[in-house]
Amino acid sequence: MSMGAGRADRRHWGQTPAGEAIHLYTLALPGGVQATMTDFGATLVSVCLPDRQGAVGDVILGHDQPGPYADHATSPYFGATIGRYGNRIAGGAFTLDGQAYQIPVNDGENALHGGPEGFDLRVWYGEARITPDGPAVTFTRLSPSGEMGFPGSLRVTVAYTLSSTVDGYTLSIDYHAVTDAPTVLNLTNHTYWNLTANPESGILAHDLTVNAASFTPVRAGGIPTGEVHDVAGTPFDFRTPRAIGEWVADTHAQLSVVGGYDHNYVLDGPLNGAGLREAATLSDPHSGREMRVHTTEPGLQVYSGNFLDGTITGKHGQVYAKHAGLCLETQHFPDSPNHPAFPSTRLEPGQEFTSRTVHTFRVR
Repeated sequence: MSMGAGRADRRHWGQTPAGEAIHLYTLALPGGVQATMTDFGATLVSVCLPDRQGAVGDVILGHDQPGPYADHATSPYFGATIGRYGNRIAGGAFTLDGQAYQIPVNDGENALHGGPEGFDLRVWYGEARITPDGPAVTFTRLSPSGEMGFPGSLRVTVAYTLSSTVDGYTLSIDYHAVTDAPTVLNLTNHTYWNLTANPESGILAHDLTVNAASFTPVRAGGIPTGEVHDVAGTPFDFRTPRAIGEWVADTHAQLSVVGGYDHNYVLDGPLNGAGLREAATLSDPHSGREMRVHTTEPGLQVYSGNFLDGTITGKHGQVYAKHAGLCLETQHFPDSPNHPAFPSTRLEPGQEFTSRTVHTFRVR
């Protein structure tokens, strides 16, 4: 339900190391609510929302300048659009129609988030506009056949829309892609959320609910074993709200192997009339901010910022220590091309890939 048109602005922000121009796109609604994106990586740069007292704060991790986004050492995918394949592919290798493909590895012996030069490091074409639902920006690019080893030329769009509702706001992310040859595709967004708007306080006191009775366990390197395990009786059971910090340091083998939560949940529950299922709810008891996530995707990667280590300084000089932010990545399962029992990530010529994730914000 749209309660106002808002505005959508574009301005120059800088340039890439190769000299390509980078822009910021700001979607704004009355009351100081806004979301800002850049065409570098089709990246979400900021989301500003009111708290219980009406004070507006930025609830995602990132940088004030474009430069750090070009280096994974200073921006571990903060807010980025991830592709062609979100999450990990074991050994960077998979077979499609009997043909072997090799993606350059960039996470030990595995390929992570599309390889060392994925969609997050590409400049997209951006177009801001006002829609009936509110201000929006659409990013488009053509990924040529063979880019990072993936087959098929892929034309892909990512659209962000900011809307008002009767009791809050929504930020929707819509993905669309077509290919000219069989390929695999798993698109997601890698925003690190901290609803306190103070990342130095961390996210361990946030309450999390995940609508999933099972998850896909991993071996060393975060690669799925191919099994699906019940969450009941384990630190992975978030079917009712629990503080993230309650079990994150537990000695459970699945937490130890990746240093906390970095696992794919198998989402449960029926689709609503819009084709979405409820994935998760994240809330901060201190600020009163709450975020509900609905998606068309079958999985949700919950990542508790385990590899943040205090060496990255982000917006306003904030230091990003371990657990400074939480990622809730709606997606297909990791390493699906090598696990036939997982939902398929194959895309054929003539098919249209579509995916939608809606973040709904309110204050409680």
